Amino acid sequence: MAESSKRGDVKSSNGEVVKTIDLKKTITLLNGVTIIVGSMIGSGIFISPTGVYLKTGSSASSILIWLLCGIYTMIGAYCYAELGCLIKRSAGDYAYVYEAFGPLVAFIRMWIDVIVTRPCNVAIISLTFAQYVLEPIYYMCNQPPIARQLLAAACILIITFVNCWSVKASTRVQDICTYAKVSALIIIIMTGIVKLGMGYTINWESPFEGTTTNAGDMTMAFYTGLFAYTGWSYLNCMVEEMKDPVKDMPRAIFISCGLVTLIYVLANVSYFTILSKSEIFESNALAVRVGYQMYGVMWWIIPLFVALSTFGGVNGTILTTSRIFLVAAQIDQMPKCLAMINTKFSTPIPSVLFVAIVSLGYLLFPDIFTLMNYVGFVTWLTFGLAVLSLIYFRIKWKKVERPIRVNIVFPIIYLAVTVFLIIFAFIGGPFESMMGTLIMMSAIPVYWICVLWKRKPKPFNRMLESINIGVQKMFLVILPAMPEKAM
Repeated sequence: MAESSKRGDVKSSNGEVVKTIDLKKTITLLNGVTIIVGSMIGSGIFISPTGVYLKTGSSASSILIWLLCGIYTMIGAYCYAELGCLIKRSAGDYAYVYEAFGPLVAFIRMWIDVIVTRPCNVAIISLTFAQYVLEPIYYMCNQPPIARQLLAAACILIITFVNCWSVKASTRVQDICTYAKVSALIIIIMTGIVKLGMGYTINWESPFEGTTTNAGDMTMAFYTGLFAYTGWSYLNCMVEEMKDPVKDMPRAIFISCGLVTLIYVLANVSYFTILSKSEIFESNALAVRVGYQMYGVMWWIIPLFVALSTFGGVNGTILTTSRIFLVAAQIDQMPKCLAMINTKFSTPIPSVLFVAIVSLGYLLFPDIFTLMNYVGFVTWLTFGLAVLSLIYFRIKWKKVERPIRVNIVFPIIYLAVTVFLIIFAFIGGPFESMMGTLIMMSAIPVYWICVLWKRKPKPFNRMLESINIGVQKMFLVILPAMPEKAM
């Protein structure tokens, strides 16, 4: 991949010539596929199948839920392909919401990412990484919490260093981890195929037996399955670093989502072939249970592969999240220092470090999963707003050239399902949803103070300027040139 970066001179408001630097365009189609697949396949497919099965009650209905989750994800990704080729900014749905609904709604959307969603995801995935690394060491024993926290912190710090050093290195890490996690699932799938060939079909003799008739349980199963598909929109946060986004982004999205859906469905078929119903109910990590039963002294290879899977998940989240904050800083919705790029490595070091520091802070919380539940419905509200913006752009920007034009039926279907998920979130978890709403609304006073309030005290402005200069000197960073069609 090319290592050259675009440099140019721009004039500031006082007429001075300022050196600028852009992000490198190093991401190819293969890198795009591994970024999406590596972000989607994290800990979910190794943990979520038990939750889906508990809610659906049967193997066949579980497989159906996984397939429907994949179709829903594909529709959303299809809509994002048009948006990504229409608005080529490395901020994903934040950029689309900003253009369609204005700075306040976009700030609220970003605030959830800053405060909870993305840093919590990094913390959770890194803790899962630590758990599986320690599994062979503390086999059949309780793992010390401090050991998990320290190992999770080490994971975040290593990934942070790689992302500060080189985009090429971070995508290389993503490539390797993606190959490892796909290999682990292929091993499990092949084991299931062999067992089916040997006549182990007890769980498939009455596949729909025990299926729940409760709509609420089926909806919760759908929610649980969708957790494993999280990450399908992450490539949209890297569009400015793609060599040919118009050509490669749609291909990467379709290849990745189709591949992940196929792997998830086949992996669940293997789980239900190899394990009995009681074993599925009793285990929260089916892949490791399969390793215990099928691979003898080599059982540890599954925890190792899962650890690599989650390591790639942390890398993908930090890689893409830092770009959201970078773009937000470019349009003055985050501190200006977060918009700066290193002059030697062409990486957004300040925004990468910001994501890492907040994520490390969440490792100190005893129960960050509860915090994630508070903004569960906000996640789908975010996706829904982005897809709604597609319809808005169709009306407002009728004459704008669109490299990809999605049939309007698909965003309508996606929005209908999303509205149902949001409504059910309030019905099924009113307290959690209200807490999520309060967290979301807390962005409004912050927006007023930090963005709208222009006449801040001079000492405060001088302090911000000192921070910006200090960051520039410490990390050798400067502001990039703004894109031609800046938001």
